[in-house]
Amino acid sequence: MKTDTQRGMTLMLFAMALFAVEDTFIKLLSANMPYTQIVAVLGAMGCATFLGLARAKGVRIGRSGLFRPIVLFRSVCEAFGSICFVIALALTELSSTTAIFQALPLAILLGAALFLGEPVGWRRWITIIIGFLGVMMVIRPGYEGFQPVSLLALVSVLLLAARDLVTRRMPADVRSEILAAGAFGATLVAALVLAVSLGQVFLWPGLTQWMFLLGCWASGVVAYAALVAATRQSEASALAPLRYARLVFALIFGVLIFHERPDHMTLIGAAIIVGSGCYAMWREAKLRRRHQETMGPASSL
Repeated sequence: MKTDTQRGMTLMLFAMALFAVEDTFIKLLSANMPYTQIVAVLGAMGCATFLGLARAKGVRIGRSGLFRPIVLFRSVCEAFGSICFVIALALTELSSTTAIFQALPLAILLGAALFLGEPVGWRRWITIIIGFLGVMMVIRPGYEGFQPVSLLALVSVLLLAARDLVTRRMPADVRSEILAAGAFGATLVAALVLAVSLGQVFLWPGLTQWMFLLGCWASGVVAYAALVAATRQSEASALAPLRYARLVFALIFGVLIFHERPDHMTLIGAAIIVGSGCYAMWREAKLRRRHQETMGPASSL
């Protein structure tokens, strides 16, 4: 019989695989559909899903805190972060975009130190620097083959890090379903505005596109549910390294479906990002355990 930790780790791997599947569907859709339309449709589907969940749980939307300034700011960060990620995914390789995206935990750590005043020792500062050097190895500005649009993946990382940092200051009475619905709703609005600004014309999806859209929506929802279940069953320190399994799945899908061939620089940069992120999370977990041991049993009262 599996332990709770083993079940949690299995669910985390399952969630990461599904997130990679979701990214793959987005890239497949981008071959025949404007990226603003992809974002708009997924935003509408996600907003409807989480509003439905909120209503099913008896949440009154008018009194949910959806339009509080802090919630709106979080939604804007999510919306433009998602749009930047989808554009990068559509116009660059799946493997390289996913590799850059793995710098998100390091960006959150950096933001927590700069804006929330959280203590970060010299070891983790060095880790952050090394991790972003890995990002630069993947992007390679100034070198042959540099794709400026790949910088949007980095912008996405910074915006989504801001989203997560704001979430730490979110009032406790704002439900997670409302946060998700607001983020998807803002993404829908931002995508429509961007489509008008760029003159992109939406197309009626064919059967294949509808299947990809439904597959994208289903994989995203199930992945989110598996992620929540995993975090409830296992310690964060055991699950944290498994978040990088998303990159492994993305590399596999990139090679098998899109015939990508990541070069050595990309693979080395990705390995540096993953290694830095794993060390930062391990160090944070170690410091947390040390703090708990210092506080003693009375701290849990």
